[in-house]
Amino acid sequence: FLYILFFVEINQLKTIIYPLPSVPSVPQAAKVSKTSTHSFYIIFSPVLKFINMSNGNRSSIITFEEGWNEIRTNAIDRLEDILDNGLKETKGNMFGNKDYIKVYTLCYDMCTQRSPYNHSRELYQRHGETIEHYLTHNVLPSIRSKVPQGGTILLNELQFRWSNHQVMNKWMTKFFNYLDRFYVKHHSLPTLNQAGLRQFKERIYEEIKREGTRAIIGLIDQEREGSMVDKTLIKKIVELYENIGMGNLDSYTNDLETPLLDATREYYAKKREEWIVADSTPEYMVKAEKVLIEEKNRVRDYLNPASEGKLLRVVEEEILEKVEMILLEKEGSGCRVLLANDKSEDLQRMFRLYSRLENGLQPIASVVENFICDMGNEIVQQRQSRLDSGEKDTNDDPAFVKALLALHEKYLGVIKTDFSGHSIFQKALKDAFVEFVNKNVGNYTNAEFMSTYCDRILKSGGEKLSESEVDENLEKVVQLFSYLTEKDLFADIYRNQLAKRLLNGRSASNDAEKVMISKLKMQCGTHFTSKMEGMLSDLAVGADQKGEFDEQIKKHDCKMDFSVQVLTTGFWPTYKSPSITIPEEMNQCMNVFKAWHDRRHQQRKLNWVFSLGNATIRATFGKKTYDLTVTTLQAIALNAMNDGKTKSYEELKEELNLEDNVLKPLMHSLCCGKYKVILKSPSGSKINNTDSFTANSKFTCNMRKIRIPMASLDPSHNAKKVEEDRNHAIEASIVRTMKARKTLKHQQLQAEVLSQLAFFKPNPRVIKKRIESLIDREYLERSAEDSQVYNYLA
Repeated sequence: FLYILFFVEINQLKTIIYPLPSVPSVPQAAKVSKTSTHSFYIIFSPVLKFINMSNGNRSSIITFEEGWNEIRTNAIDRLEDILDNGLKETKGNMFGNKDYIKVYTLCYDMCTQRSPYNHSRELYQRHGETIEHYLTHNVLPSIRSKVPQGGTILLNELQFRWSNHQVMNKWMTKFFNYLDRFYVKHHSLPTLNQAGLRQFKERIYEEIKREGTRAIIGLIDQEREGSMVDKTLIKKIVELYENIGMGNLDSYTNDLETPLLDATREYYAKKREEWIVADSTPEYMVKAEKVLIEEKNRVRDYLNPASEGKLLRVVEEEILEKVEMILLEKEGSGCRVLLANDKSEDLQRMFRLYSRLENGLQPIASVVENFICDMGNEIVQQRQSRLDSGEKDTNDDPAFVKALLALHEKYLGVIKTDFSGHSIFQKALKDAFVEFVNKNVGNYTNAEFMSTYCDRILKSGGEKLSESEVDENLEKVVQLFSYLTEKDLFADIYRNQLAKRLLNGRSASNDAEKVMISKLKMQCGTHFTSKMEGMLSDLAVGADQKGEFDEQIKKHDCKMDFSVQVLTTGFWPTYKSPSITIPEEMNQCMNVFKAWHDRRHQQRKLNWVFSLGNATIRATFGKKTYDLTVTTLQAIALNAMNDGKTKSYEELKEELNLEDNVLKPLMHSLCCGKYKVILKSPSGSKINNTDSFTANSKFTCNMRKIRIPMASLDPSHNAKKVEEDRNHAIEASIVRTMKARKTLKHQQLQAEVLSQLAFFKPNPRVIKKRIESLIDREYLERSAEDSQVYNYLA
């Protein structure tokens, strides 16, 4: 019975108990006891058998000194001797299994004896004292002797002693492992491994850490200067700093990282002062990029990854942030010079470097904006110089628009390529172009120049471009158009020119017209292009109805080919419609169309606009016959001059029933243009009320088909109507805002209105006038308490 209790007490040695019916047939099985229900066999593992054999000659009680002396002799002295004489001599086998088990078992026996013979506490204390004694008397003197030499010698010794300590700590933990399993846990003490590390930290690390850190920084500085250093050695020492924290990086951070960051700041501050004086901006940035890459690799090679961000931030502050404006403004090599000389590689490097800083890109963007603004203002100034030198001011200046387009294309590419399309540089580009694109020079606005340039591209006989080139140019113009503050003015001018192209059959491609309108729609929305789309729709409907009317007119005896284009008043610009006397042949055809149209659309009212029509006239001068393409007004005037008649200005005026402001440009186009099919007397370039006119019987031309242009009777846009539309838009915005807010101060209302108006930017004084107008019409009222506050009146 006592025998059974003994082995139950030491069941940690893998005691296995089987019920009788399932006991295996093994020789170690021994029957111990039997009850009325079960018999049990206790089977001991081979380890237990080995322990029993090894302890067979030992007395039942082990005193501490007896046990410790044996542990000291068989384990600790051998371990210290191996560490002092070098690990290589052991060939990787410091203790055999039998030796290790013997020491372990002795420790186990000393820890499992009953009190007062349980020596767990004394063994735990002696474990720490042993490591402390070895570190104090063997390790520390050896390291101290290398401190004066410093550098690699000191670090090699430190690394050697740290490596030995790790070995010693491992074996001491193995020998006394039973303490970790029970005594340490029950008493909440540091584990044997932690105790060993603490001893090294207190006895060695705390004394040597400053010299070690100084040596590491010295080697790093040598590497920065281009020397070869032992990276493996540095890495192992860094691991010492990491491990000595026992689960955290406090020691590494406080004792190595912080001094390293301070030393790095000092090192690169000196380098910065040397480079900024000796190097150009591109050269400086090449060096800066190189050292940043090297510092990143340095962390990868031997420092803790947590140091990367901190180390790079220190370097960035010293070599980039503190000299940014000096580099950008450096004479002969600053950012403006790089932009002017198209130094793409250097600009990309500048962007890469300063994008690392939180606010590093804004100063560069400001320089880029100012540079582009200066380039644009130079183009505007060149146009002003041409006008000052006597060049005629017209609304068609393709050279000016092309210069703006080329500038935009170039620096849009720079923003995309060199600055990776970053939003801050896109804003800089936009702000720069808004600045000079809205500077008008001469009598015409830049909005009109852009619209006229589009007209040159889209009308037949204009710019000779392929389909892809047309699309490319239109895309560039729309990009430039996006910077206009007077988008509504552009829309009005463009709509007038579009109408002329469509009605005069001068549009080179209907598809190109649709493409341009779709681009404007994407830029400004449906409301902006709704009238333009309606114009194209009118032409499409007219084409469908043309065939039906042609069948109808054949039933009448009309002496000319006649077609009519019906326009919806709301879509098209407002045109002058002079009351001219119509020839009988034309009048007959008009009556046929009116009767046909009234039957189809009884609710519609027709209003004839003769200034927009065109005609082809067969004219004979001498023995030659020509086909003249003219406007409807020109055709009526030529018909009046038929058969070689000579008529005075006043006679023509009375016969055609035209005002001077219509008849004079009409006759000027026939008498004073490139093709003088009518002669005036006296000759001259101006039409006077005293002139007389006759057909030019001697007119000749190499071409059989001739187009005779006529100056438009209508301006390119109606400035008064544009102003009225703007007033309506401002008032609508004011009412919408006040209806939602009910009460607002003047400045707040003004800011809201400005933010809502996308197609133009009104003067604040205009907004104030519209507010006063709305107050007069009782949409708003001033607050009785504060005159700067408005109330909405429902």
